[in-house]
Amino acid sequence: MTEQNPELIAGRYQLVERIGQGGMGRVWRGLDQQLFGREVAVKEILFPPGTEDDDRAALLRRFTGEARAAVTLSHPGIITIHDVVEHHGAPVIVMELVRGESLAAAIRSRGRLPVQRVAEIGAAMLDALAEAHAARIIHRDIKPDNVLLTKDRVVITDFGIAHLADATTKLSRSGIVIGTPHYMPPEQLEGKRPTPANDLWALGATLYHAVEGQPPFDVEGLHALAVAVFTRPHRPPVHAGPLAPVLDALLAKDPAQRVDAAEAARMLAAVLRPSAPTPTPAPEAPAPEASAERAPEQEPPTRPTPHSPTVLDSGVGAGVDTGADTERRPVPDRPTDPPVPVPVPVPAPVPAPGESGTLGTPATTEHGERVSTRPRTLPRRAVVLSAALAVLVTGSVLTWSLAHDDDTPRGGGTAGNGSAGASVTVVIGVDAPLSGGLSSMGVGIKNSADLAARTANESGHVPGVHFEIKALDDGADPAKGEANAARFVSDEKVLGVVGPLNSGVAKTLVAPLARANLAVVSPSNTDPVLTLGPDWAAGTKSRPYSTYFRTIATDVVQGPFGARYLHDSAKKTKVYVVDDASAHGTAVTSGFTPEFAKLGGTVVGTEQVDPAERAFAGLATRVRSSGADAVYFGGYYDTAATLSQQLKQAGVGVPLMGGDGIFDEQYLTTNPKAEGDLATNIGVAAAESAAGQDFLDRYQKAGYPEAAGWYGPYAYDATWSLIEAVKAVVKANGGALPPAPDTRAKVPQALAGTTFDGVTGRVAFDGAGDTVDRRLTVYTVKDGKWAMVTSGPAAR
Repeated sequence: MTEQNPELIAGRYQLVERIGQGGMGRVWRGLDQQLFGREVAVKEILFPPGTEDDDRAALLRRFTGEARAAVTLSHPGIITIHDVVEHHGAPVIVMELVRGESLAAAIRSRGRLPVQRVAEIGAAMLDALAEAHAARIIHRDIKPDNVLLTKDRVVITDFGIAHLADATTKLSRSGIVIGTPHYMPPEQLEGKRPTPANDLWALGATLYHAVEGQPPFDVEGLHALAVAVFTRPHRPPVHAGPLAPVLDALLAKDPAQRVDAAEAARMLAAVLRPSAPTPTPAPEAPAPEASAERAPEQEPPTRPTPHSPTVLDSGVGAGVDTGADTERRPVPDRPTDPPVPVPVPVPAPVPAPGESGTLGTPATTEHGERVSTRPRTLPRRAVVLSAALAVLVTGSVLTWSLAHDDDTPRGGGTAGNGSAGASVTVVIGVDAPLSGGLSSMGVGIKNSADLAARTANESGHVPGVHFEIKALDDGADPAKGEANAARFVSDEKVLGVVGPLNSGVAKTLVAPLARANLAVVSPSNTDPVLTLGPDWAAGTKSRPYSTYFRTIATDVVQGPFGARYLHDSAKKTKVYVVDDASAHGTAVTSGFTPEFAKLGGTVVGTEQVDPAERAFAGLATRVRSSGADAVYFGGYYDTAATLSQQLKQAGVGVPLMGGDGIFDEQYLTTNPKAEGDLATNIGVAAAESAAGQDFLDRYQKAGYPEAAGWYGPYAYDATWSLIEAVKAVVKANGGALPPAPDTRAKVPQALAGTTFDGVTGRVAFDGAGDTVDRRLTVYTVKDGKWAMVTSGPAAR
């Protein structure tokens, strides 16, 4: 088609001038001769080169049907389609002519846009997308080029055309995929069935580009880009300010964890609410720039920009390996629970009013991230049998109290639904793996937090405040934790978060929460970096986040505690130290070695192994030659089990001891030579104290179907510490919560001074946010099972 051709399109649309061309078609300004010369935009769809006749016919049928469905959309944020016709065997869309500039052109001409303006654009786009999704129409190609800015509108273009691109992906026999990969979510790159979540990711990528001045993934090469989208977190936003949590939530890799349109709209409204802005009109484009969309040919003739429509190599198309699955899958930094024998509990005495019970609870391991990238199979979750819950105290209900300002009991009995008279609702978030291999521990954390909230509500612990729990599933995946952080931040009622289970998740969750002054108390993270900074092992300690606390000890204390047990109790004097170069492994060995030497022992050798290594004959020879009477291993159960077995097979009949990285059922099932080996675990079994046993009784009586698990008591105390902090804030403010932004900032300050006798012992935090109650337990393998040997304080 040309504007010089007098032929009318469909007998009524006369072309006037070409105003753009992109990968999927040409755009013309035209006149509708049957409606008194009304100006229209005419888009001629271009089929990909080499499309065969059968494919062309199928594409035309599908496109025509879907584009006609888009005609039914009527929304100020969606460009109006007037007609869908066929011209010389190719589809043509006739739509309203919108005078303005594309968002892509605005970014090119002015750089990154102000946060408030981008939030306004996002809210308008989201409203339009919600309208389309309600009509079961998915755009599939949201990007800055397909967003038009006018004096009073934000308009999304190309509804229907994206369907053609998607259809081409499925039908083309040439192995190409057409689209804009910088704005495609992982599932779209995989060729999965499109859902509204596709458009929400693309919206996030578009807004990210607008506020940051570059896409969230901006790497050279299409294959590298696809690998980045599949496997790496997006570049942390620098200029987004309050918009950052929205971007993080929209760019969650797992569509099941991505925010939906309603929640995204609420988050954007929260960004816009503080300044109550009136929509800022976009500058009018010069008159010649009138178009239904801005096509890529409008860009300067420089290196192709990331938002240009691109022919994507088949290496990242549907069903093709992108390299995302070729990396070694690490052992999760939280091992499965071993079946720890729990002593048969003795009915605990009822604490007197105002008297505080104490309890130690079991703890499992916390690990840093693995460094190797070779394939590894995640262990099956071991079934945790809680013998303590099988023994019930009958005849009366035990009561339990915390240190407090008055004599009101802090709970006891069956937890109920809370105080009906509460006037203000405070939400405590819980981030934990509620699905997947570590879900039993995560659900135990959630239930224990819920029990604390219900106990506080029953007793009216904070007058005028009703506590609720908001639990989000992170699946032990750092990317999901990051998205969950955005959800917590956007909910103004959330004043604190309990969790996560894993240190790996904490590293993505804590930072965005800290930016929002949102306190987080973990019942299970043990990586010292989170409280002492990255250079703690070198003697330089710095607290990264003033909003982060934990109710459990860290890896720092495991090494010295193990050294004292081996030297003082097990009477070992010569130890060979091995680690797997992981953060957890180096943390525990860096504490063990100097402590063992200080006690008078000798470290007869040190070695670092690849966690993927499975041949330790040479190491076994060196250990035997050293005369070591014990091996201390820093790392995880999978490598440790193989090392232990091969040491015994080589005649090295000495025990192997490790931190909680080896304290796992898998260590026993994969190592027939484990008898006599040792492991430290952070914490003490819950049933070992009256307050802990009381917690277990109340937990069971509350009717939770899952066991509280090793970290349940610590989660209870973490939740109660937030409740105590809210109470302190209310008291300091004359009996009422201060305004929302002030409350969030005040809760971490109150946490720093919180102290009470909890179910795990004395709950208080040092200057780094770590618990001051540091106790550990030694276990040994006896008759093929982990058996508790002794517990004690982690004196430094």
